[in-house]
Amino acid sequence: MMKTALWLILLIGGIYLAMGMLLYIFQGKLIFYPTRILVYHPDAFFHGNAGNISGRIESIRQFHQLGLDVFIVDYRGYGKSTGRPNEKGLYTDALAAYDYLTQELGIPADSLIIFGRSLGGSVAAYLASERPAAGLALESTFTSVPDVASGYYPVYPVGLLTRYKLPTIAYLQKFDGPVLIAHSPDDELISYRFGRELYDAATGPKQFLEMRGGHNDGFFLTGNAYSEGYDRFFTSVLGNIEDAGVPERVQRSK
Repeated sequence: MMKTALWLILLIGGIYLAMGMLLYIFQGKLIFYPTRILVYHPDAFFHGNAGNISGRIESIRQFHQLGLDVFIVDYRGYGKSTGRPNEKGLYTDALAAYDYLTQELGIPADSLIIFGRSLGGSVAAYLASERPAAGLALESTFTSVPDVASGYYPVYPVGLLTRYKLPTIAYLQKFDGPVLIAHSPDDELISYRFGRELYDAATGPKQFLEMRGGHNDGFFLTGNAYSEGYDRFFTSVLGNIEDAGVPERVQRSK
């Protein structure tokens, strides 16, 4: 009887000490629950003609969930950026953003996706025509300002009157990398046919994502098909390897 009691005491004591040792060794796992920031590759995001970066949180969240780090900029005159917006200035801002990513942060061009929505699509296409990139995604974008204006003001010679051309289709034709064109047939501002024309004009590997909803809410109303479409494009361009091509110092700064 005494031996049994002693054995039980030793067993309980051993378990107690073992549990205490495990708590000491693995206490960090009980206290800290870090959520790692996924880094496939960075995404340079150029928004539309209204609002500023504060109104793009939902879009940033969607891309982040797909494993991208989003670098979004406000053009001159937008948000807290100084100056007045103009076509040349927007292009200069895009080049400055690209140079910051590639030169200051050391992001390799072949790991950088350039994304533009609406007006930002024209800016993104210009940037892709001037600088190398892994891929280009244009969403709800026009072929050029005169093309859009001719639909709104058919009685005017818009080709002569428009000071801002933003010839997206011409820039797109200079980029031979992978392209995604996303557009909704229900877009009430930028006709769906412009999206199809951009797709037809792309010279490299290309994908088309048909969205649902209007010009400003299509990315939300399209639902899972939106995320799945972009995920297919990003994966086809960049693969599934996390952190590939991203400098270690950039990863540490997250």
